[in-house]
Amino acid sequence: MENQQEGPERQDGGPERRGRVRRVVTAAVAGCAVLGGVSALLPWEWPGGASAPSPGAPALAAVGAGVPAALPDLAELVAERERRLRAHPEDAASWAVLGAAYVEQGRRLADPAYYPRAERALRRSLAVRPKRNTPALAGLAALANARRDFPGARRWGEAALAAQPRRWATYPLLIEACTGLGEHRAAERMLERLRELRSGPAVLARAAAVYRDSGRREDAAAALADAAAGAGTPAERAAYLERAGQLAFERGDPEVALRHFEEAVRLDPDQRAARAGQGRALAALGRTAAAVRAYRAALDGQPRPEYALELGELYEALGRPEAAREQYRLLRQRVRTAAAGGADEELVLGRFEADHGDPRAAVRRLRAEWRRQPGTDVADALGWALHRAGRSEEALWFARRATEEERGGAVRSAAHMYHRGVIERALERYGAARRHLAEALRINPEFSPLHAPLARAAREALGEPPDEDVPEMEGQ
Repeated sequence: MENQQEGPERQDGGPERRGRVRRVVTAAVAGCAVLGGVSALLPWEWPGGASAPSPGAPALAAVGAGVPAALPDLAELVAERERRLRAHPEDAASWAVLGAAYVEQGRRLADPAYYPRAERALRRSLAVRPKRNTPALAGLAALANARRDFPGARRWGEAALAAQPRRWATYPLLIEACTGLGEHRAAERMLERLRELRSGPAVLARAAAVYRDSGRREDAAAALADAAAGAGTPAERAAYLERAGQLAFERGDPEVALRHFEEAVRLDPDQRAARAGQGRALAALGRTAAAVRAYRAALDGQPRPEYALELGELYEALGRPEAAREQYRLLRQRVRTAAAGGADEELVLGRFEADHGDPRAAVRRLRAEWRRQPGTDVADALGWALHRAGRSEEALWFARRATEEERGGAVRSAAHMYHRGVIERALERYGAARRHLAEALRINPEFSPLHAPLARAAREALGEPPDEDVPEMEGQ
């Protein structure tokens, strides 16, 4: 295997070894029961036969259901499948498992180098078993989602669904793809079908994401609370708490968000998204030194470009331009690394260029992204880039697309509302600008250490609406 990751050595034989295996299998079955059945969590089974349990069974169960897995368990699963494939290179199921595990490792570590390995493994699985190979098709859909290739994810997901229509674990992949494409009604229909087939924490967490995207934040928070309560492993619970923290921060409650993030990190120290969340919440609470440390911890284990952008903007807000420029340099480097692994980071790069680089370059990048996958976040970013490039009239169409429910922008985002208000102010639409800047600060008064103060200043500069005489009614 290329770039092998060897797990801890095991010695065969002996009652202690057999006991360990029994405990691992029992844990896997318990995790399966949480989501409604062993076969649902082990979709690597082929009609007429099943793969035997292995030392990587907990991660196998998690990966198969799209449930977060602990990084040590993932490493054990990868090492076990690599060893098996050296001895059995025509094992299509193991190639599919290995590819899916690589995808999850790439996501958790923000390391796009795993994605070409995942693609080779999944395509090898299809080559060995070209027909009715739903696990490999679904694995390619998960890979495309991880690379932010939502059109590709939808194609592979639809192929997996056609091969096995009642395989519930395919639906979350299609929901993610539809959301990335801005097709929120389609995502809601997929969720309805998923809930007909399955219940449990993983389904609740996916439902929460759909609720959040449709503006139903209370429903989303309730679903995440239930998902976290029913999670089968610490890593799974930590992932749902991290999402609950995101939701709390977005609705302007950094203290609650921080509690969720801290608990997530306690349960799973490898939960780097929660560490970045700690950075956001701490910055909003004015604890900026601790926020910097949290962001650095996040970047040490998961060097995502958006974390570098957020930390750079925090440094700018603190008056540390050299430190900010270093983060922006790292952002560009990580975007290039992502591209080498087939991952699309044009959205975060476009956001960066709009505010800190070349807005015209941002417009070019984001127009191409919009043509490919016109999601809500891309609409917001493109509108803002157009405004920054001096094209506010055109920008307003995209800002409306990102903020009006009938146009698909049901997410209640402080940043989106701020962008729209500033664009409207530039167009001298002062009443609308007041409303939307005030709405941004109402949603989350500390949505960004750099941009929230600018939103307040813009709102204050507009002043109060002018007094107007009330027209008299006839007959008075």
